[in-house]
Amino acid sequence: MIRAYEKEVSWKAGGLAVAVHLVLLGALLISFNWKAAHPVINVTEVELWDSLPNIQAPKTEPFIPAEPIVKEQPKPEPIFKEDDKVDITLEKKMKELEQNKVEEKLKKNQALEQKKQLAALQEEARQDEMLNQNKLLKENKAKDALKKLQQEALADEKAEGDQQALSSKAAANAGVVDEFKNKIQAKIHGNVNKSLCGEGNPELKFDIGLLPTGELSGNPKLVKSSGSEACDESVERAIMASQPFPLPSDTSLFSQFRNLKLKFRPND
Repeated sequence: MIRAYEKEVSWKAGGLAVAVHLVLLGALLISFNWKAAHPVINVTEVELWDSLPNIQAPKTEPFIPAEPIVKEQPKPEPIFKEDDKVDITLEKKMKELEQNKVEEKLKKNQALEQKKQLAALQEEARQDEMLNQNKLLKENKAKDALKKLQQEALADEKAEGDQQALSSKAAANAGVVDEFKNKIQAKIHGNVNKSLCGEGNPELKFDIGLLPTGELSGNPKLVKSSGSEACDESVERAIMASQPFPLPSDTSLFSQFRNLKLKFRPND
């Protein structure tokens, strides 16, 4: 399909070609008429020689045809049509879009790589933190275990010391209890009428209970008789007459005197 501006160029080119042909035809007609009106007269001159001269033929060089000089024709400037301009603009835009896509893909790859590196660093930091926490936990466990052992050792030492102290105190208390039991028996023994127990060495056993005031909490209980009722009654009267009984000042030892088992030999 021929566009409007192409038609105009075509008409101009056609007109120019017709004009050139007309000019050439006119020139040919003028040349032909001039030769017919002025014929060419050729005059020939002849020179006579007695003999032929010895003329050496000149040496001729081989004919080397010269290379034709080709003039470089100027390159015609490209004529851009409207469609070509549109195509070039579209091509530029397509190239720009492709370049943008490449750059965007490169940026995405770089961002993804940075994200992977950051994730790797975070994971490494997390692993280090877990190792540090485990190490700290082990150290704390070791410290706790050591502290526990030390506490147990101290507790054992304290228990041993307390046991020793209790043993010592118990021994001391036992000595105090025995001492006051002997005092109680001595006081009762001093109040017994030995003449009622006769000859020999009879033995009696009584259970008595005491109050913190040293008074009897109840009547004495005969556990073992001497075999003589008069002797048994004499010892019981002596127990009743010996009130109040001596007791230690340490009230914690009073529990040892609530129930006393006493053994008597009046004739000793």
